[in-house]
Amino acid sequence: MLKEFKQFIERGNVIDLAVGVIIGGAFTNIVNSLVTNLINPLIGLFIGKIDLSNLVVKVGGATFRYGSFINTVINFLIIAFIVFLLVKAVNKITKPQPAPAQPSAEDYLKDIRDLLQAKNN
Repeated sequence: MLKEFKQFIERGNVIDLAVGVIIGGAFTNIVNSLVTNLINPLIGLFIGKIDLSNLVVKVGGATFRYGSFINTVINFLIIAFIVFLLVKAVNKITKPQPAPAQPSAEDYLKDIRDLLQAKNN
């Protein structure tokens, strides 16, 4: 079992996944800062409040923090758009190259003919 675990860890894609998770976590912090410090104040100018996370509705004893939900939706949309752009760029870079044309039977027959002609001359 330990040997299998070692083989699993030594695979390249496990390390790639770990790097992706770490970079994704750091990227999430950047997006959160973008939304909190730049986008929310811009939206707040239009609705009259600067901090969207403080938008709440109280019904009875329950408090619904719909401003925080709006922040989370904005974060998701930004991250989804960036991931879309990254996938699109990677797909453009890694387009499968067309396979080189294989010689046809006609090409082989021409080669045989040429070899026979060269042998007879």
